[in-house]
Amino acid sequence: MRGPGRRRAAHLKSDTLIEIDHVTFGYDSSRTILNDVSLQFPRGKVTALLGGSGCGKTTLLRLIGGSNAPNSGEVRFDSEKVVASDTRQMYRLRRRLGMLFQFGALFTDLTVFDNVAFPLREHSGLPEALIRDIVLMKLNAVGLRGAAPLRISEVSGGMARRIALARAIALDPELIMYDEPFAGLDLISMGVAAKLIRTLNDVTGATSLVVSHDVPECMAISDFVVLMATGGRIVAQGTPAELMGSDDAEVRQFVRGEPDGPVKFHYPAVPIAQDFGIAGGAP
Repeated sequence: MRGPGRRRAAHLKSDTLIEIDHVTFGYDSSRTILNDVSLQFPRGKVTALLGGSGCGKTTLLRLIGGSNAPNSGEVRFDSEKVVASDTRQMYRLRRRLGMLFQFGALFTDLTVFDNVAFPLREHSGLPEALIRDIVLMKLNAVGLRGAAPLRISEVSGGMARRIALARAIALDPELIMYDEPFAGLDLISMGVAAKLIRTLNDVTGATSLVVSHDVPECMAISDFVVLMATGGRIVAQGTPAELMGSDDAEVRQFVRGEPDGPVKFHYPAVPIAQDFGIAGGAP
């Protein structure tokens, strides 16, 4: 059956923007970072990826962006399989996403203005006059329009993070990925960054993935939360309220910051007596 209804249905977008389908990944054969992980990230929402260091949060972002390819399984962006080796596809898909790197990754030899203008000059083909207007609007959105002529060496760490965010949204991406956006920020800057992430997501209609260790900030701004553990294991997922109210010991330990629980302080090791050659064991 053909007709207007059929045509409209063909243009309907799925509620899911990113699909992780039974993905396993390791940088070498000795250690698996992600182990048979399946996740879906809803379109237009803020999803936080929480978990301890080394559990695969940033690796997951790298797979979505095509920086690495899974050993098995698939990553799909808007129902399209991401193929890291396909240069044309990567160039096209990366125009649709923005990335805020953990340490900003700003060009220190460029001004604030030129840092934000960089992706526009590289990917848009727009005239310089229009690029100027867009850059100033993006800087205004993060409260730094007045800092446009400054060098990166002249701005604070919190300002640098906001400049990196302005650059990440320069091309109006459908997906914005944040890698530790609150790391190294004071409490005021942290609050500003959290509010910006939520506001930009709502105003632009983008989809946001936030990788972080900071539970309170993520719980305050996220629609959904995924809690990961070492080995790429998914411990829990749901709304912030659901995770905060969970009775699971591992979830409770992480969201409350408890020192004792299923998550151990020590990395697995042989008995200490064996390492130091103590006969009969340690006293």
